[in-house]
Amino acid sequence: MSDLKTIVNFNVALARETENRALDVRILESGVAALLKDPGKGWYAVAEKPLEDARAIVVGQILITFEWSDWRNGNFWWLQSVYVHPDQRQQQIFRQLYEYVQRQAHLNQETVCGYRLYVEKKNHQAHQAYAHLGFQETAYHMYERGFTWTSLSFP
Repeated sequence: MSDLKTIVNFNVALARETENRALDVRILESGVAALLKDPGKGWYAVAEKPLEDARAIVVGQILITFEWSDWRNGNFWWLQSVYVHPDQRQQQIFRQLYEYVQRQAHLNQETVCGYRLYVEKKNHQAHQAYAHLGFQETAYHMYERGFTWTSLSFP
């Protein structure tokens, strides 16, 4: 919870940078807090850079959420909300976060059958970074139908 504000700020910057989208900070903060309080939803890992006075600042983040695959009898770990502060890019921070996630998967008692992520179509730098780590484009297209509880109607 001590990283809540930083994670929220990074997510705001991520949405603005990758999708030119403004997030509702109230909803975002509530959503991040809910995840941090409930490990069944997922977990964040943050990368810290030490400062000279023995403190550290968060310079990157990654969110892991879970998708059960009955076909594989295991969980895919979804890599989401990947963000590295612009001043800290090209310093292997994402690679370190990803290697940390891999170590956690090996330590995990449950079966982790793979990693998945989605990336904005025009974010070519991210495409290259993920391909360099062994990720491959899939044959699947992603579809979404978003709604809010107030707009839900049932037949």
